[in-house]
Amino acid sequence: MSRTPREVTYRPAWWVPGPHAQTLWGKFARRAAPLPTRVERWSTPDGDFIDILRLDSPSPGAPRLFLLHGLEGTIRSHYVGGLLHVAQNRGWGADMLIFRGCGDEPNQARRFYHSGETTDLAFAVDKILSEDPDVDLVMCGVSLGGNVLLKWLGERPEIIPARVRAAVAISVPFDLERGSRHISRGFSRVYERHFLRTLRRKAEAKLTRYPDLFDRAALSRARTLYDFDDVVTGPVHGFRDAHDYYKRSSSLRFLRHIQRPTLLLSSRDDPFLPRAVLDEVAEIARENSCLTVEFTRGGGHVGFVHGVPWRPLYYAEQRVDEFLSSNLALARRHGEPGPSALGR
Repeated sequence: MSRTPREVTYRPAWWVPGPHAQTLWGKFARRAAPLPTRVERWSTPDGDFIDILRLDSPSPGAPRLFLLHGLEGTIRSHYVGGLLHVAQNRGWGADMLIFRGCGDEPNQARRFYHSGETTDLAFAVDKILSEDPDVDLVMCGVSLGGNVLLKWLGERPEIIPARVRAAVAISVPFDLERGSRHISRGFSRVYERHFLRTLRRKAEAKLTRYPDLFDRAALSRARTLYDFDDVVTGPVHGFRDAHDYYKRSSSLRFLRHIQRPTLLLSSRDDPFLPRAVLDEVAEIARENSCLTVEFTRGGGHVGFVHGVPWRPLYYAEQRVDEFLSSNLALARRHGEPGPSALGR
């Protein structure tokens, strides 16, 4: 597995104890200073649109950080501001793909977004790279966005643009089916109910435009994320059912093919995923030198809070900064145009 310099060690904050406090801290207690961002709307090849949150580069040719948010995330998700500040502090620009239906306006097509949908990511990356022939991209995906990122990197590695230099995937649900089953147990059902509330609302709104898209009665009976994916996500996007969707979309099966330096940062107490899945990820990563695995003792789901109460720090962002900047510097120091077989 690849290695990069470590400037900070993570010790979970004693004052944010346990996985659920870590998971919920950012949503309820964190505020990031605003940045001069804007949202651009791009038409997609299928006649729909995607929105992109953009932070301008300070100079032409500066690297750009490309972000992918989590399930039902928005530009207001607590980690977005922190990651944008990483880019600004490094003198990079930044872009975040707002998944279809997660912006301020519902998308128009007969579809939503999902954990294995990579065409919008590929489209956005190509468009950003076409804007500036000298720009390098570094990538970061969070939760569902991390699964999308890893699947994209591994499903057709031979066509990944050479100027994509490195990636970080945070709190990824590597095995979607086991993650979906896990979140339906114990306290984690609180998170499941939160997701179901917004997903159900969007699905019902979509039915007003496309009444034949899926079975409304079956949606009303859905009580878990698995049920929702079995009724809506799977059939709407061409899968037989939830099981087929999970099997074909889980990033676990694509990890061995990734050919860019990639950090997999997760906590072993993540309430969204069984620990056994992380053991399988670590085993696969041992056979791929492009993968760096860092599974911490604590941190919850996209938590990783440390520091002191009057100055909280966020380890995931520190590692994003360290890993991406060091790999970007390494590529530039060696004058790498990217792997010759992978360049465009």
